[in-house]
Amino acid sequence: MAEQADSTDIPKPTTNPRIIQIAKIMGSVLVCLALAEALDLYRKVGIVLIKEQLLALILGLALATVFVLKPFRRDASRPYVPWFDMVAAILAFGSCLYVTLFYLDIVDTLFEKPLLSVAAGTIIVASVAECLRRTAGPLLFGFVLFFILFGLMGHHIPGHFQGRNVDVDRLLIYVGLDSNGIIGLPIGVVVSIVIAFIFFGNLLNASGGATFFTEISTALMGRYRGGSAKIAVVASSLFGSISGSAVSNVVSTGVITIPMMEKGGYSKEKAGAIEAVASTGGQLMPPMMGAAAFLMAEFMSVPFTDVILAALIPAVLYYVSLFIQADLYAGRENIKPAEGISLRAREVLARGWPYILPFAVIIYALFELNARPQTAAIYAIGITIPIAFIWGYRGVRMKPRAILDALGSTGMGVVNLIMVSGMAGIVIGVLNITGLGFALTQAIIQLSGGNLAVILLMAGAISIVLGMGMPTVGVYLLLATLVIPSMVEAGVPLMAAHMFAFYFGILSMITPPVAAAAFAAATVAKSDFVRTGFAAMAFGWPAYIVPFIFALSPEMLWQGTAFEIARIFLLSVAGVFLISAGWIGYWAGRLTTIWRLGFVVAGVLCLLPGSAIPGGALMDIIGLAIGVAMVVCRSMIEGKETAHA
Repeated sequence: MAEQADSTDIPKPTTNPRIIQIAKIMGSVLVCLALAEALDLYRKVGIVLIKEQLLALILGLALATVFVLKPFRRDASRPYVPWFDMVAAILAFGSCLYVTLFYLDIVDTLFEKPLLSVAAGTIIVASVAECLRRTAGPLLFGFVLFFILFGLMGHHIPGHFQGRNVDVDRLLIYVGLDSNGIIGLPIGVVVSIVIAFIFFGNLLNASGGATFFTEISTALMGRYRGGSAKIAVVASSLFGSISGSAVSNVVSTGVITIPMMEKGGYSKEKAGAIEAVASTGGQLMPPMMGAAAFLMAEFMSVPFTDVILAALIPAVLYYVSLFIQADLYAGRENIKPAEGISLRAREVLARGWPYILPFAVIIYALFELNARPQTAAIYAIGITIPIAFIWGYRGVRMKPRAILDALGSTGMGVVNLIMVSGMAGIVIGVLNITGLGFALTQAIIQLSGGNLAVILLMAGAISIVLGMGMPTVGVYLLLATLVIPSMVEAGVPLMAAHMFAFYFGILSMITPPVAAAAFAAATVAKSDFVRTGFAAMAFGWPAYIVPFIFALSPEMLWQGTAFEIARIFLLSVAGVFLISAGWIGYWAGRLTTIWRLGFVVAGVLCLLPGSAIPGGALMDIIGLAIGVAMVVCRSMIEGKETAHA
């Protein structure tokens, strides 16, 4: 599923079929160029191409596609491309093509600031900003405009945030043409790795993979109490592992699961909230993590497999907590299994087991062959295509035309991601050339007084605010440059700092006032947006706690001995279960206030990171002992009451 801006303000494209077809062709060329890079074809056929040359060419195609496809007014539709957009598309593509053809000469003369290079840099920066406005909306446009203005006038700001005095032409060349700016790391990762995975996801969906995920979830969970909610949780976790957007996940699976939950007895707000939280969790689920996992690996200079392992336990804990809460809520409200479930897991697996193979291939390639992520994606694509042609799903086999359609849809969807990455390049370039990045790090540390707990609270709040209304990759890129350095400076381990900020950035999807995933779910459920958003926060409360645990106890990020990792995972599951029972007020029957308080206290003690605070290990043991005793006592009491009844 192609990454798109998680925003409800979706721009309308042109309505002319011929123009749409041209845009699809341009997008297909863009994807083919990126796949050729993933396959290392350029080197194999003897083409000497510096990476920045390829990035500039793909950026030019993406900019031209946006100018052709997206209208100047986001709420307007149009039957043709106006002359000024045609001119903008030609200028943007021409400037990027100039960079591609003459990049080596440009690099040699950057400090001389030749007029042609200044003009090309100016056009590229302006085009990225405008295309960002058309694809992602005014919020991100205003954000990138702020940084551009800071780069131009930041030296006039007094105090700690004063920037260096940078000449206008130097700034435009640095941000627009240098590898530390737009054609740098963010777009480089998208082109080299992310596009291949998005194309794989689109192929998998086109071949029936999404239907298989939904049906296996239905077959596995539909017959248990609250089965409709459990179907939503499992389906969203499976679909979300390849989806690039929380909103896309909501509208793809929610149209099925939300009506199913309402029919099963959940209110509109609760049904929308459960789907929003489950879909948002897809961005935290390896291997893609909304395409941010690849960027994490590049920013930290660690193997991609390290990021996957670090994300695995928190992601599993996230969905375990959702499953526990769905089950306890169903028990409290006496919500029955989903009606009309005729699917059997054995039958669904018999029809769709080949769709498990691409994921097995990715895991084998990454962990056993130590292959590059893009190589693993190519292997997965290579096995998905014959599966789709030979087996299909439910007897429906993919036709060759579907591959071309997947190329076009990937290209048209990925331009949004390229624009967000271009925005990140502008921000990174301005931070570097003005020195603002260092000033922000020092300001956060000074405001917190160097207290780690305060820094974590500030970082979490800033991450949620910055993440509001932004796509997954955009959230992470901003946080990696603005928030994470201060956490690392304060002593948070590098992996924990990146995961912490990423988690809280993603939680903006369910945190009002923006809460894009909750808004999309409320639209599908026809429920009140605000009530759905706050219900999503209540249902997803563990996600607000878990980042603090792994920031203080990196064992949860697969950093420690096997015993330590298993210990903190089991204690976290126990803590989430106990707090959920007290929060919802149900375990083996409805709980009174004193029982609820006892469950919550026991759960909090279990969640305390034992290795990070004095006496923490003892409190973990006490909490677990109290929790086990309360669970056993409640079960015995309920058993006696049932027997007497």
